[in-house]
Amino acid sequence: MMRNHTSVTTFILLGLTDDPQMNALVFFVLFVTYTLSVTGNLTIIVLVLEDPRLKTAMYFFLKNFSFLEISFTTVCIPRFLYSLSTGDKSITYFACVSQMFLVLLLGATEFFLLALMSYDRYVAICKPLHYVTIMNSRVCGRLVFCCWTAGFFFIIIPLIPGLSLEFCNSNVIDHFACDASPLLKISCSDTWVVEQMAIVFAIIILLTTLLCVVLSYSLIIKTILKFPTAQQRKKAFSTCSSHMIVVSITYGGCIFIYIKPSAKDEVAINKGVALLTTTFAPMLNPFIYTLRNKQVKQAFMDVIKRISFIFKK
Repeated sequence: MMRNHTSVTTFILLGLTDDPQMNALVFFVLFVTYTLSVTGNLTIIVLVLEDPRLKTAMYFFLKNFSFLEISFTTVCIPRFLYSLSTGDKSITYFACVSQMFLVLLLGATEFFLLALMSYDRYVAICKPLHYVTIMNSRVCGRLVFCCWTAGFFFIIIPLIPGLSLEFCNSNVIDHFACDASPLLKISCSDTWVVEQMAIVFAIIILLTTLLCVVLSYSLIIKTILKFPTAQQRKKAFSTCSSHMIVVSITYGGCIFIYIKPSAKDEVAINKGVALLTTTFAPMLNPFIYTLRNKQVKQAFMDVIKRISFIFKK
């Protein structure tokens, strides 16, 4: 059973800055981006659930991805907004560990889901006649379950020994959320083994999922280039472009944060990058998918028309 092995019962999250005016600006920006993120991703979930034209594997995965995005940003941002508005920077050991567990679980699962979405695009473009058979609802459900299972497996192994770390010298975390790196930085225990385990598993997750993405898109591009007309090639590329943009944002940010030699390194720059991945990326993703997808835009316009019709009554 997991239990607290440390004398520390409360941590202090330093946040981003001590400047009151800057904190006010950060609060406003984060509140707006968080609201847009939740609204945008929730809109995608509702559209996929309600519109019969969006009952394909592609939109099933997009719905799950939007749920992950909402969960990921909600784990970090509301707590930080509370801290900015009240000045209360304290967080209990249990709440901190829970937040870190959820951040890691949701982050790892997101990578596996992005890899799965790239495989879905591969099947749709390279094996269109068998797409409905291969990516049926039962298979899609099992694949998403596998993403969550893999995410849990890869983060729980290094997390368990991390729970035995002691925090006897300091309880001040140089971050706005409870992430693994700043926690390891303030521990008075020997963190080398935990650090190496975390790096190894992070590399495995990133490389295996990235390999799947690269392999899928290599085969997709090879197939698309064989299409006889420019219009067919353009249409095929457009179905993949949104996913490719999201993949680039997600992998770029996380590689910058997690692939480094030691958690004892300075984390000041990483706080800014972590803020982008937990706020701006989840906010941009709904716009990336909707603005470049005719079916989603049409479904959205139909919902707006229905709502307008109800109010006119």
